[in-house]
Amino acid sequence: MRITQSFFYHPVLSTMSKYPILIAFGGISPEHEVSVLTALQAKAALESTNLPLLPLYISKTGQWFTGQRLFDLESYKDLRTLEQNATPCTFAVDKDGRTVLREESSGLFHRPKSHPIDTVLIAFHGSSGENGAFQGVCEQFNLPYTGSDVASSAIGMDKIRAKQLCRQAGIPVVDDVTVNETTWVQNTSDTLEAIQKLGYPVIVKPARLGSSIGVHRCTSDEEMKTAIEDTFRYDEWILVEKAIHPLTEINCSVMGTPDNPRASVCEQPLGSDAHLTFQDKYQSGRGKGMAAADRIIPANIPDVLSDAIQASAKTIFQTLGASGIARLDFLLQTDTNTFYFNEINTIPGSFSFYLWKESGITFDQLLLESIRIAKLQHQKRTGRVRSYETNLLSEKAASGIKGLKGAKGLKGRKGLKGAGGLNTPTGGSS
Repeated sequence: MRITQSFFYHPVLSTMSKYPILIAFGGISPEHEVSVLTALQAKAALESTNLPLLPLYISKTGQWFTGQRLFDLESYKDLRTLEQNATPCTFAVDKDGRTVLREESSGLFHRPKSHPIDTVLIAFHGSSGENGAFQGVCEQFNLPYTGSDVASSAIGMDKIRAKQLCRQAGIPVVDDVTVNETTWVQNTSDTLEAIQKLGYPVIVKPARLGSSIGVHRCTSDEEMKTAIEDTFRYDEWILVEKAIHPLTEINCSVMGTPDNPRASVCEQPLGSDAHLTFQDKYQSGRGKGMAAADRIIPANIPDVLSDAIQASAKTIFQTLGASGIARLDFLLQTDTNTFYFNEINTIPGSFSFYLWKESGITFDQLLLESIRIAKLQHQKRTGRVRSYETNLLSEKAASGIKGLKGAKGLKGRKGLKGAGGLNTPTGGSS
């Protein structure tokens, strides 16, 4: 049971601005409540840093709210009352060109408050908060944000695409069959035949969801059909995988950037079933999220196996282009000590602070490092050429709207030549 390699922590308090860290959480997701727990844990950890903190809570219906009462766990006992008392808000750009969180006015003579933002600490889990959609909003408003970028977040959320990339990179993954809802309805028999070739038992799971929601272990055709119908409630794409037996789940967190990833110790989660359920992960301790789940840290596996899993975790982190803090989950076949990549969580529950604690990294240090990485990645993105000066519209305005006619169909190739040289046989994108 080996403790991970030394970790060099860079203090970032001196580099922080006077503007608040915006903690974004909630969202339209089956993991809404888990996100709330992670956000409140992060807020409690950052209180010792004396950094200004501001909540951005997105309701289950997609409405945005702010206000310090959103940092109180007791407020979430009644979500309807919470939303009635919270302050609606939105991102906006002020007269100085800064992105702010603007409170929406509630009266004719009430001037809405605007809060400039230092960095967005993203604490969403699942769906539109973790799949790159909210990350894209942050990029549109030129805001630094923690975690992986748009593309890596989208790939990380899509288990099918993530496994495809890992398989191409030579990383061991479990045999599977992908099932689309339309194909299932139109050709159930062929899909069943493909799944039967895997051999029972199998695991049925949504392709783009986490936290074991909608996951079933099936030992027969009938169980599998029922499980697929239930799982289609969550996603139109399903992953059916050959179940590993005897199975031990091993997780490892990775932090950093694709060119400088660092691995935590490995953990061995303890579940009440052959695979970890939502209840195992989040309902074994009140208000503690993933930190309350039963686990062995460091995992009770040989050092050589722990080292191999840590190395694989870093390779996958790099392959998927992840950044910030992620957790990589592996399936270990204990009779052969063969392990397989299961999934990546680009925003892990409780930010996996309990894994870094074993390396002497406190929760607040972990979050500050995540914020530092967010600023670094933001500088890399915004340091490139992002616009191109051209008088194209002036030229078109001079020739009138008729001058745009050539942009349609094959007859428009000559017109496109003058618009930046997009004269290839297949056309070009704007």
